[in-house]
Amino acid sequence: MSAIVGDASARHPTGAWATLRRGIRLSPELTAGLWITLLLAAVTTAGRVVVPVVVQRVTDNGLLAPGGPDVGVVYRYLSVAAGVVVLTAACSYAVNVRLFTASESGLATLRTKAFRHIHDLSVLTQNAERRGSMVARVTTDVDTISQFVQFGGIMLIVSLGQVTLATVLMVIYSPVLAAVTWGCFIPLVIAVRSMQKSLGAAYSAVRERIGDVLAAVSESVVGAATIRSFGVEQRTAQRLDTAIEGHRRAATTAHIRSSIAFSAGQFVGGITLAVVLVVGTWLAARGDMTLGELLAYLFLVGLFTQPVQQATEILNELQNAVACWRRVIAVLDTPADVADPGAAGVVLPRGPISVDFEAVDFAYPGGPPVLREVSEHVAPASRIAIVGETGSGKSTFARLLTRLMDPTMGAVRLDGVDIREIRFESLRSRVVMVPQEGFLFDDTVLENIRFGGPHSREEVELALTELGLDGWLRGLPLGLDTPAGQRGESLSAGERQLVALARAYLADPDLLVLDEATSAVDPATEVRLQRALDSLARGRTSIAIAHRISTAQAADEVIVMAGGRVRQRGPHAELVAEDGPYAALYASWVANQGAPAG
Repeated sequence: MSAIVGDASARHPTGAWATLRRGIRLSPELTAGLWITLLLAAVTTAGRVVVPVVVQRVTDNGLLAPGGPDVGVVYRYLSVAAGVVVLTAACSYAVNVRLFTASESGLATLRTKAFRHIHDLSVLTQNAERRGSMVARVTTDVDTISQFVQFGGIMLIVSLGQVTLATVLMVIYSPVLAAVTWGCFIPLVIAVRSMQKSLGAAYSAVRERIGDVLAAVSESVVGAATIRSFGVEQRTAQRLDTAIEGHRRAATTAHIRSSIAFSAGQFVGGITLAVVLVVGTWLAARGDMTLGELLAYLFLVGLFTQPVQQATEILNELQNAVACWRRVIAVLDTPADVADPGAAGVVLPRGPISVDFEAVDFAYPGGPPVLREVSEHVAPASRIAIVGETGSGKSTFARLLTRLMDPTMGAVRLDGVDIREIRFESLRSRVVMVPQEGFLFDDTVLENIRFGGPHSREEVELALTELGLDGWLRGLPLGLDTPAGQRGESLSAGERQLVALARAYLADPDLLVLDEATSAVDPATEVRLQRALDSLARGRTSIAIAHRISTAQAADEVIVMAGGRVRQRGPHAELVAEDGPYAALYASWVANQGAPAG
């Protein structure tokens, strides 16, 4: 998916503000009650500029009153200031609560949309993207956006409001000093604006490197057994070190550029205060300002410089958030090439399903055809085995049949209906695939078996009995409550396959697709699996990718594939007697005592 996501970004070139607008549209909860939040933020901002005004009034009208210090005036202004401070604190609290609530709701929506869209993508598209990078897009990327929305977005608005109010009061107190203040900061504003593109590129690189680190870590953990068995711990550690070092360099570069902007703001703020103090003292000595006005102005300079410095930091965080938003949006813009027709789709009636491949071609992007002009009919309730050497197109046949991918040309039909016109809900309930390695979740055997639906414990036990697996169940340490472990690692490969078969049995499909379901188990487990498969396939249409003699022998017909084409088809006994690829394959099986071919 990396290339596809990159193409999506190229098709939709967007600036920072356009990306923000798109991101907000994707999370409408972010703007829920926004005007109330902004009103409260405005009250908070206004409350902050009351203090300088109070300082000026207390100094000029209270402490330096013509008849001597007026304590009553001082108390009155201080009381007003205290009330405003309390009101400001209450409004600030309300703003934060509303902002946190809206942002978490909105970003939960964004995370859900991205996660569900990833699931709508075909297996082909998903496999083209590193797992760590895909996980980062719905976890760390959205977390970074959340931090900006909660702490940066509203602060940017408050800072702009505070700068505006402070500027108005500065002009009222002294237009000369206001011009001096802005004269010092205008070069900083221009410099920061010119740095935004560079910062955006730096933070985009950081997000990419985080995906590299997550991918390296996840592969190292999941593939720990393989790494140890081949003794490549050092090579794996080097890969992880390289990913971490790449992230360190990218993050350091981004933080250095960010620090330059922030330090420039602090430097300009200090210079501005010094210049204002000198010029203001000169104006006060000339009688153009009172002492109270000068003190008030110095407070206002603090209220002006602090949000300007914050704004430079917030703009840096904005670039980081925009980089994350772009990555999430790129996922959402990736076309769902295997789309659910939804309400307009067909709902298939229950009963054994017929299957038709009509002149089907399939090729992976940039590769040669994997299937060529495949046209086959499978009658309802029949058992078909598909055999062939590695790379002959068997697994692709199964993936097209379950619509994990769509054909490049031609059509796959179930009960005469193009599979692309069938609702996903109907398709997934009617067609179930048992892969070569049944994926188990970190839960009990019971929960893994009834993963596909709300089945009771008694129903699960009955299903295992009907499959002839009750003896295996009794042999488990805790029966159905035995933990499966992460990815089912507490169970053997054969036991994981038994769980997958029981799960498929409870799903009660009408078309069962078995992708090499017995290819990696010992002979004793194979016997148990084969008996379970016989029970599972009874009364259903079943198509099995076969790597063992027993699977082919048990089928009504065998389809022999080579080079992406169907070379032979017929019952096992007839094909063995013919001079063709199946006879050669069968001879190879016999020579290897039933071991997997290819």
